[in-house]
Amino acid sequence: MSEQAIGVFDSGVGGLTVLHELRRLLQGENLVYLGDTARVPYGTKSPETVCSYAVQAAEFLLGERVKMIVVACNTASSFALDHLQQMLSIPVVGVILPGARRAARLSRGKVVGVIGTHGTVSSEAYPRALRALVPEITVASAPCPLFVPLAEEGWAEHPVAHLVAQEYLAPLLEKQIDTLVLGCTHYPLLKPTLRAVLPPSVALVDSAEETALEVKMRLSDLGQLNPGTRGQWKFYVTDVPTRFVQVGQGFLGEPIEPVTRVSLPICPSCEQELTS
Repeated sequence: MSEQAIGVFDSGVGGLTVLHELRRLLQGENLVYLGDTARVPYGTKSPETVCSYAVQAAEFLLGERVKMIVVACNTASSFALDHLQQMLSIPVVGVILPGARRAARLSRGKVVGVIGTHGTVSSEAYPRALRALVPEITVASAPCPLFVPLAEEGWAEHPVAHLVAQEYLAPLLEKQIDTLVLGCTHYPLLKPTLRAVLPPSVALVDSAEETALEVKMRLSDLGQLNPGTRGQWKFYVTDVPTRFVQVGQGFLGEPIEPVTRVSLPICPSCEQELTS
């Protein structure tokens, strides 16, 4: 069991931030990554559609005989994590609770900003998680839909990204946030731009590192840590892999080829829910 891979899925390239932290912290683990690039972004989709996509991704990863699934997508974690945890017999870890825990620890003034897709923000998943940890905390949220295409286009540090970040963050800064949660796994690609716009006193939180720590703890508790020294990784996408390879290699700092294009299995029960 310990040699089986950890499965990771996201709507596109953003989940590579989580994969990077898993690789750094758990060097012996084998990793299988699925980017649903044919249907990115998830953040503009309905909860039912996102749940259907997440089930299809999980079914694919189960076919790779993974020992754990990491939902490296905030929108999918918001809408589908509970369903996947009930549906699957292997552990399923999302990115929201780990990120909320870190934000709660870092926020001195208990005023936390959250940015994410429309889906993640409308789900109220982060405010619920933060208030469960610190009932008196104030949470200010803002959707930032243009960040995903900017990240996917490789424009994370482009002047356009800087102008967009100024517009998105202004209302949050007016509320005097002291911590900002990057509520989308694409957003760490924009860290230099966000850091340039934010005051130095505002702490940035992305859940990738905390999620990797949670995965390590869960696998350790289950006695399933791989004792190897250098795990292997495999990459799958649901559309032409050219852009994924370009952006992914630039972010991870090492080659990620080969990347295999696949079609996801359709979940009959989810399809029925979507058409009913």
